[in-house]
Amino acid sequence: MKSYGRGEVMLAVTLSGVAGYVDAIGFLKLGGFFVSFMSGNSTRLGVGLATGHWGAVSTVLTLVASFVAGVVLGALTARGFGENRRSPVLVLEAILLAAGATLLGLGYDTAGITAVAMAMGAENAVFQRNGDVAVGLTYMTGALVKAGQRIAGALVGGEPADWLRYVLLWTGLAAGGALGALTYLLVGAASLWGAVSVVGVAALWAERRWRSA
Repeated sequence: MKSYGRGEVMLAVTLSGVAGYVDAIGFLKLGGFFVSFMSGNSTRLGVGLATGHWGAVSTVLTLVASFVAGVVLGALTARGFGENRRSPVLVLEAILLAAGATLLGLGYDTAGITAVAMAMGAENAVFQRNGDVAVGLTYMTGALVKAGQRIAGALVGGEPADWLRYVLLWTGLAAGGALGALTYLLVGAASLWGAVSVVGVAALWAERRWRSA
């Protein structure tokens, strides 16, 4: 995060907010499963295997496979566009989210949730660098660990505010989750269109920024 400018940091925080927003919608729609938080789903998988809840096992495996497929699509898109990767990856994410919202609206829940989980996987390629994810946008454990490490560094004379960017990422995810839950309770799965709009605007911003660089 330290190597990124203010605009890129705000993009990352915004997209973390989108991830929290979408994950909260998926969590409520699925009754306790996640479309972006695969660590939580992995725990649900273990519990399902131990207790014989095979429906839960099937749901988790579908979500994990969809998420990984989205990661693959996002990574291939990022590789294909090179330095101008952010806007195309965000367009891919917006298309998948729009497909998911449309399918859910038509009553095709499994297909819709599959598309949404793929969108969340693809989002992690926005900050791909040398084939690896430089900034994780849909999971925050690593960000919180780094925040703690930077706080420790600050206490022994290091940079006093290095930790703040990681806390902002986490805050974005949490705030997005709250907004997503509230919106879902009001309008149901149609709330996903809000995420489509934000990601679409982010894609336009990323394209404009790249062209002006």
